[in-house]
Amino acid sequence: HFADLQHRGPTRVSVDVCGYPLSIFFIVVNEFCERFSYYGMRAVLVLYFRYFLKWDDDLATSIYHTFIALCYLTPILGAIVADSWLGKFKTIVYLSIVYTVGQVVMAVSAIHDITDTDRDGTPDNMTFHVAMSMVGLFLIALGTGGIKPCVAAFGGDQFEDHQEKQRSTFFSIFYLSINAGSLLSTVITPILRGQECGIHSQQKCYPLAFGVPAALMVVALIVFIMGSGMYNKTAPKGNIMLEVCKCIGFAIKNRFRHRSKTFPKREHWMDWAHEKYDKLLVAQVKMVLKVLFLYIPLPMFWTLFDQQGSRWTLQATTMDGNFVRTVNPILILALVPIMDSLVYPLIKKCHLNFTPLKRMTVGMLIAALAFVAAALLQLQIDVSIYSIYTHTYTPPPHIHIVYIHIHPPPTHTYSIYTHTPPPHTYIYYPSKVLLTCCFALSYRRFVNGLGSPLNVTLGVGDIAPLSVSNYSLVPQGKAEFTIMNSGGASCLYSKELGFGSAFTLVIPSTFNIGIPDCWQAIQVVEDIKPNTIHMGWQIPQYFLMTAGEVVFSVTGLEFSYSQAPSNMKSVLQAGWLFTVAVGNIIVLIVAEAAQLPDQWAEYILFASLLAVVCIVFAVMSYFYTYTDPAEIEAQFSQPEHEPEEKKRDRVEMERKDSDCSKSSKGSDKKKRDSVVEQHNQDVKQSKM
Repeated sequence: HFADLQHRGPTRVSVDVCGYPLSIFFIVVNEFCERFSYYGMRAVLVLYFRYFLKWDDDLATSIYHTFIALCYLTPILGAIVADSWLGKFKTIVYLSIVYTVGQVVMAVSAIHDITDTDRDGTPDNMTFHVAMSMVGLFLIALGTGGIKPCVAAFGGDQFEDHQEKQRSTFFSIFYLSINAGSLLSTVITPILRGQECGIHSQQKCYPLAFGVPAALMVVALIVFIMGSGMYNKTAPKGNIMLEVCKCIGFAIKNRFRHRSKTFPKREHWMDWAHEKYDKLLVAQVKMVLKVLFLYIPLPMFWTLFDQQGSRWTLQATTMDGNFVRTVNPILILALVPIMDSLVYPLIKKCHLNFTPLKRMTVGMLIAALAFVAAALLQLQIDVSIYSIYTHTYTPPPHIHIVYIHIHPPPTHTYSIYTHTPPPHTYIYYPSKVLLTCCFALSYRRFVNGLGSPLNVTLGVGDIAPLSVSNYSLVPQGKAEFTIMNSGGASCLYSKELGFGSAFTLVIPSTFNIGIPDCWQAIQVVEDIKPNTIHMGWQIPQYFLMTAGEVVFSVTGLEFSYSQAPSNMKSVLQAGWLFTVAVGNIIVLIVAEAAQLPDQWAEYILFASLLAVVCIVFAVMSYFYTYTDPAEIEAQFSQPEHEPEEKKRDRVEMERKDSDCSKSSKGSDKKKRDSVVEQHNQDVKQSKM
């Protein structure tokens, strides 16, 4: 009884509500807040890279996928720390603190006023913001990855042996909390980003978009600690993952040491671990390696899947509408019950042998089709945005503009060329100014052809005589500009702005401010036509990708669980998460190595790679034999022969090593080997 109290903790207060431990309430709320924090931050991360840090699309994509890869590599570290050292509870608390600090650092890094000393709306020390962002992302990756393998398992530890049904329901609720947090965050965080905030100048509110997830992480930590007195805190029992790695390492080392033909071959290379490890452990490792071998092609699926948050988000910024990345979690909640209750039973009634590995193969093909759909949409976007690269404009009097040339992608720049006009009418235009379509915004600038300064509202500011303002952003829709001179006279000009358009408003030298209809003298040059491709056209590719995820991911987890030994579920879980990390690394390698000029071509490349990998996986699946881990483990339930056999194998191996060193290969040795082989057969038959 005393040992049991030490195991559970003497201060634990066990409270059940409707047959469920009250402690799981704190765990479920913690998971909801943590997932809201993670997915909320991730929903606007690539936009933060692109429009706050001013990185190009390729760099933003690379850093994004590096961060995701790190988030799925650190679970291995978290599992080792929890099982071997701190235990699940302390690991979750300590790494959640690290997680929270990382979210706060990210929110602080997005405050542009910190380094905006000249108050022009642009940070003057971008290195500070980049450094803070990288530190914040590293801490977040360490925190979210470290607690990932602990929280669900810690929740399962709260149930007694007679609460199997309640434990199963808990995991369903736990999964629902994950998707609910993801869904709400991907809706709310982009809205928060769209707000204007700032002390000296109003900018897109990334501090708020990152600050709310940071606040939710604080709530998650507090709620989890509040339930401390009710938790069943199991002590660390040693990490099975390390034990598996040691067993594999010993087998490889032992096989290398005895690679001579003198030593008889064994049925499986893991059998070389029998001299040190139990046959049950060796058999379990064999089952794990059999499944891990099938994992080799799987990272390519995650290579495509996680580009929803990078390439597909950047694709959405060049489209019309307010469509955000809420489609994926909504479709998951809808498609999972549809697949389980309708599609799979219907396939079964048709007497089709739709095995788990076949489902995963189909899921990979569907994901490849999603990228084909993305490529087709990208072609339409390119035609819509870049259909007119050169056009001629008839300028107002005394402003001698010959033509405007907009260079094609990927540079998206323009140059304006002028004749040499008479004195006092020449306007110098800047050349090669960056033009990119921004989320629900348009570009515009003003040309002041008067001999006196003007002030224009909506963020344009003062324009010197005979000069051009910089491009600035305005929301799409009807915009009203007030043009004022130094004497206080004003002219109101309104224009309907299309999504993603860019234009120049020319105020001629004949402009008479203050008179009625003064706005009619202003000339408009349309640099880039508005984009009419709506974000809703992304729904087909999101639908295909989500359908592929449901068929592939959910089935893959189910398959891994059914094929894993009873004490090595966590090993295969770590292996599954590792494939996600490798998939994000592949994005970096392929995107950098390919260097394709067109985005649609990159989409087709990824779709083709997944199709090829899918064929390889189908061939591997064809030769896979399904096993029953419980049945195999039952064969080793009587270990009475194990110690003697292990001792005999070790003595015999040492004897053979000694014989090899003496180069003794006589008939006595052959006879001895024959006796040993006969003894092996006797042991096998007795165990059977």
